[in-house]
Amino acid sequence: MKFIRFQTGNEVCAGVIEGSSIKQVTGDIYSDWEYTGNVYETNQVKLLAPLEPNQIIGIGANFAAEKEDLPDSLPEIPVFFFKPASSVVGPEENIVIPENIDSVKFESELAVIIGKEAKNVPEEEILDYVFGYTIGNDVTAPQFFHEAGHWTIGKSFDTFTPIGPVIETRLDPFNVKVEARLNGEEKQNSPTSLMIVPIREMISYLTKVMTLKPGDVILTGSPVGAEMVRAGDVIECEITEIGTLKNTFAAAGKSVGVS
Repeated sequence: MKFIRFQTGNEVCAGVIEGSSIKQVTGDIYSDWEYTGNVYETNQVKLLAPLEPNQIIGIGANFAAEKEDLPDSLPEIPVFFFKPASSVVGPEENIVIPENIDSVKFESELAVIIGKEAKNVPEEEILDYVFGYTIGNDVTAPQFFHEAGHWTIGKSFDTFTPIGPVIETRLDPFNVKVEARLNGEEKQNSPTSLMIVPIREMISYLTKVMTLKPGDVILTGSPVGAEMVRAGDVIECEITEIGTLKNTFAAAGKSVGVS
């Protein structure tokens, strides 16, 4: 199923999208929801980020360029970082480049949505705790990375985490490709089999450190090919089975429309 959030008038709603139709739902999508009977067409509403995350956790440097580049063993401590929920925007919204810099970096990623509380979960059971998957763009301003290696500021600006367009609950995360097109030109296209820390191991590790809760978003890493971009550039992050997340970069204080 493909869950979405959308705006109609002044009302923000949840729904399930089927073709060009949206069936509105009510309740907790992670545990207890039902259809309201209201149906909308996609051209009648504004699509929003498909959830308001509880927290966002990313992993860095997690894709090899080729299969032969994968390491023989997993890193003892993977490189994880947090992004604030306030950095989330949805499809077709502008990504704002901060003042005093003229470029940022896009990073197309498969995002995992946790569906129930998870603590000390073994790898073989971890997918039982996953609600679904969406696309994330881990926008980064490396100019703000701390010289000691801290990444937080460079990943935390408002609009720096576009997600969407839907949460797909029926997905084989081990058999998809993460793609990105910049101004129509392909820049990223890698299967998830090139992840250095695979999804099961990644999430299981996190549950041994912290309790994951419904609505947590885990960004699973970006393939080789991410680039610095400027105001006016259009990025399309795509996973065929989920859809396309399209956003335009804009300078601070300016608005750039998305066609």
